[in-house]
Amino acid sequence: MIGIIDYGMGNVTSVRNAFAYLGFATILTDKLAVLDSCSALVLPGVGAFGSAVEELQRKGLFGYLQGRREKGSFILGICLGLQLFFERSEEDPGSRGLAYFAETIRRFPSGRKVPHMGWNRVNAGADPLFQGIGQGSYFYFAHSYYAPLADAESQLARCCYGVDFAAVVKQGNTYGLQFHPEKSGEAGLQLLLNFGRMVESADHTRY
Repeated sequence: MIGIIDYGMGNVTSVRNAFAYLGFATILTDKLAVLDSCSALVLPGVGAFGSAVEELQRKGLFGYLQGRREKGSFILGICLGLQLFFERSEEDPGSRGLAYFAETIRRFPSGRKVPHMGWNRVNAGADPLFQGIGQGSYFYFAHSYYAPLADAESQLARCCYGVDFAAVVKQGNTYGLQFHPEKSGEAGLQLLLNFGRMVESADHTRY
């Protein structure tokens, strides 16, 4: 079972439908006891960084996510979910994110239409998450803020929209995607399939 975290930030129907199409069972919940029974967690998100942090804290999910990450659980952040993995964001400077990554989320510089919305190429490194996905494949983006390029170990893929930015970040079994795989056609479905297979093949007794 894959637990999709329900904290009121964004429409998750398309995410659930994509996993269902691929044959993976999901549950949408904010109940910690239910999430405890899930083999992996998905942190989706559409909206403001500060509001998302507040909702995660209010529901007790902020500390819970920290604990699951420390145990090595598989966690997939999508769009705002990726941004919440960082310490700060220029969108809400007074809010502190989960801080898996120390960098600050930046707003796209002037000269480009914001939000960055639509299809763009993603150049990825070697990782099971991108198995069967061609280099330079297109994924669907919808965001006004971006994650700066991380170190080689943490940055799994990059994209360019006036500035190079991290399209996928990784730390252990935690993956953050700036694009929306559930809206990215065959490449997005393949990525979600790869994630689901990694979850299925993992030894969850240690989580």
